[in-house]
Amino acid sequence: MRDLCQLAAQDLERARSIERELSVHPLVARVLSARGVGSAEQAKALLHPRLATLTPPEAMLDREAAATRIAEAIVANQRIVVFGDYDVDGATSASLAYSALSELGGEIVPHIASRFDGGYGFSDAAADRVLASKPTLVITFDCGTSDHERLFRLKKLGIDTIVVDHHKVPDEPLPAVAFLNPNRPDCGFPFKGLASVGLALSLIGAVRNKLGKKLDLREYLDLVAVGTIADVAPLSGDNRTLTRAGLDRLAEGKGRPGLSALLAMAKLRAKPRAFDVGFSIAPMLNAPGRMGSAEPSLRLLNARTPTEAKALAQILAVSNEERRRVSQHLCDEALAQVAALNGGDIPAGVVAAGDGWHHGVGGIVAARLVDRFQKPSVVIAIQKGEGVGSARAPRGFPLFDAISACSEYLTRYGGHDAAAGLSMRAENVDAFRLKFAEICQSFLDSGRSIKPTLQADTELTASDLKGPLVRDLGLLEPTGQAWTETSVLVQEARLESVRLVGINHLRGQARIANSLINVFIRDGVGCRERGDFSLAENKPMQIVAKLRPDSFAGPEAVQLDITATRPL
Repeated sequence: MRDLCQLAAQDLERARSIERELSVHPLVARVLSARGVGSAEQAKALLHPRLATLTPPEAMLDREAAATRIAEAIVANQRIVVFGDYDVDGATSASLAYSALSELGGEIVPHIASRFDGGYGFSDAAADRVLASKPTLVITFDCGTSDHERLFRLKKLGIDTIVVDHHKVPDEPLPAVAFLNPNRPDCGFPFKGLASVGLALSLIGAVRNKLGKKLDLREYLDLVAVGTIADVAPLSGDNRTLTRAGLDRLAEGKGRPGLSALLAMAKLRAKPRAFDVGFSIAPMLNAPGRMGSAEPSLRLLNARTPTEAKALAQILAVSNEERRRVSQHLCDEALAQVAALNGGDIPAGVVAAGDGWHHGVGGIVAARLVDRFQKPSVVIAIQKGEGVGSARAPRGFPLFDAISACSEYLTRYGGHDAAAGLSMRAENVDAFRLKFAEICQSFLDSGRSIKPTLQADTELTASDLKGPLVRDLGLLEPTGQAWTETSVLVQEARLESVRLVGINHLRGQARIANSLINVFIRDGVGCRERGDFSLAENKPMQIVAKLRPDSFAGPEAVQLDITATRPL
């Protein structure tokens, strides 16, 4: 029988060499080999990243100019506004810049975008709020790349701007003193994957050097880790090094009070992993901005005491519960609409739109449509004749290019291939729906295909469940975009004691030969309805799953977070 997933090519001799030279668990050695790690030296650098190996920043275009202007403003006691987009990358960037530049002696005023008052980026409404602070210099984080009109407006008023961003770069030059974005064609900085919060850290380092002051940049690595993970930036190269160091600080209790309060709120019992940040911490940070104002999240990140942070964390938790309720309701409506419009013939690009929909959860619902249909998806919330959309796509699909090809129907758009946002007049929704499906189909027909979603690094056998597996899985952290969690194929297992937990999840055990391992099926009821899982107990089946530590079951326990099954 054909395997349920695509199994990575295995070089067992290379894996044995890595296992022997680094004394790592054989399964971890096989994962490294399957991912193209060619030597024990390469494996050591990946498993034990060091801050000293970060890419030298001198080739980053405009970094020097930006640092010079900021240092001048600090010395001259000029007021600086730091402005972040409303997502976690924007909020952590603004918080990092506010904290560090204040420490360096600057007069800093933090601002954050609002989904409901101007929308994403440096909008007209955002510019109004910033101008009310009477700044001399404005620094935008995680936005600004496509905000030429607002930057021109500030320039005419004699206010300098610096843009720190990582989104796709337009052809038209920006009217800014400096534009830090490694994706600029003329930028020689070789690592292109930094999120805005990583760029913010690099910029602060340059300002510190200009001023000749002492500032320990390691104190801000917790923000860099959270922002990088939440923005689904590639966890390779410099991002891997920075994020590992930031997660280590959180595990050691050295994180800022706000993030420590969120970890306590999430009841994480062990060292936080990238998955914990993405699944528990980032949604809470995003929730206030999705449901209303993102200000509580920025205040939490800037909180100075545990007492202040705990009170703000409670506000975020309440917002997150409301976000869950609203997003589930909207997801049901979107799925019903897609079925009504298309029946079983789902187009290459999916668009769902509704009058009165809550646009704060559009990205969440778009991601769920991608999970369901494995197709690029856009969810558009219409209010008073204006549509605000969020787009997501399967890994490997050129989402930003697809959105750009539909620009004739859009009033604003921006983002990258992992996520994008857009705006349009309500009367253009139907035309956009047709065009988006057409463009997505043309991309697929031209060979710009979506990578398979069911992949596994290696087979898991009963013998793999012995030894320091949990410890060495931790060496593969952080996992996420471009460096995924360990995925395994179990050739034959039997599910036992499967039970419903919460609203949609399933928990139980899988018997592999004579060994038992805990299993978890996220959103299991919905998956069962789609026919993806065979949940009959004590019947042999293939399993594809993420292999994760199970801190609830003990420090050495692991579990299978099941992706799919097939009866044998």
